Amino acid sequence: MAAKLKNKKNILDDIQEEKLFSLKICDLPVAIEGTWLWECVQQLYKELEDKRIAFKPVCYLADEWLTPEGETCIGIPFYLAHPALTKLEKKMMLEAEGETKAWCMKLLRHEAGHAICYAYRLNKKRKWKEIFGSSSKEYADTYKFRPYSKNYVRHLDGFYAQYHPDEDFVETFAVWLTPEINWQERYQGWKALKKLQYVDHIMQGIQGKEPSNKSAKKYWYFKKIKVALKKFYDKKTFLRAEDFPHFHDGNLKKIFSERDEESKGLSSAVDILRKYRQGIIKDIAVWTGEKKYVIHGVFKDIYKRCKALRLVAKEPEAHLVMRISVYITTLVMNYLYTGWYRGYKKKK
Repeated sequence: MAAKLKNKKNILDDIQEEKLFSLKICDLPVAIEGTWLWECVQQLYKELEDKRIAFKPVCYLADEWLTPEGETCIGIPFYLAHPALTKLEKKMMLEAEGETKAWCMKLLRHEAGHAICYAYRLNKKRKWKEIFGSSSKEYADTYKFRPYSKNYVRHLDGFYAQYHPDEDFVETFAVWLTPEINWQERYQGWKALKKLQYVDHIMQGIQGKEPSNKSAKKYWYFKKIKVALKKFYDKKTFLRAEDFPHFHDGNLKKIFSERDEESKGLSSAVDILRKYRQGIIKDIAVWTGEKKYVIHGVFKDIYKRCKALRLVAKEPEAHLVMRISVYITTLVMNYLYTGWYRGYKKKK
């Protein structure tokens, strides 16, 4: 079947972007079988089999990477099932999550951790709760992490194991499952080693056993998403606005000025930012209580945009430093109290 699908001409092969935008997601002629994703899924199954785990999570195409809560199946983004869709995702979102085999396998192992946890109801065990915490803890919109903590493994970017007890377990599971990682040696001396040893123990306990939960409802299955790609990406880019370089542009143009014929001889915005960087970051850290590396991350993004926009300083330095400091402080405080730099999650 895979070979047959691979050789079949797909209408997406030569489609124009305008036409692609008009297609409904449910009508996309894509499947996991016959693509490189199928090879990744088979590799996941082999890794589980090598660990003598009988469970093999069903994989399907969804709107994003996910494992529905309580279900034993894995959703893979539909945009990875065809190069034209992957290209569109990268254009609209700046990246296509899981687009390389190594990246895809990392995500599959992560999602497999969720699926196996639900399949064998591992998070109901008393010892599981003692080590990872309560699975019923509410997921926040965002999370704070300690980048140098050795209490958690490091698998996905963003120190994701620190997000939630469930993520702590699945990230630990993913490290344990990865063939090329010698976790006993890699995490020697880390407190996370205890978690890996527990995962190793609990996985030995389910070897060869069928799961008690076999529910595999395919939520957000791409065949049930009846919106066109244009509308899908309009909503997606709106919700992820903070992830795009131009997020700060409007406000930065209110603080600094755009370069024109009268700008000759004026200091650039980046000159001002470079000159007062340490003082701005230090003062904001003092008054907000936020870590300097978090503030520096925001400052760095603003610096890059000022450079790209070629903004200049037409007002006194003291006034500009005050305004940019207030702006960054507002972003940081919004983030502290809402998890969003813009202050709240807008709805369309």
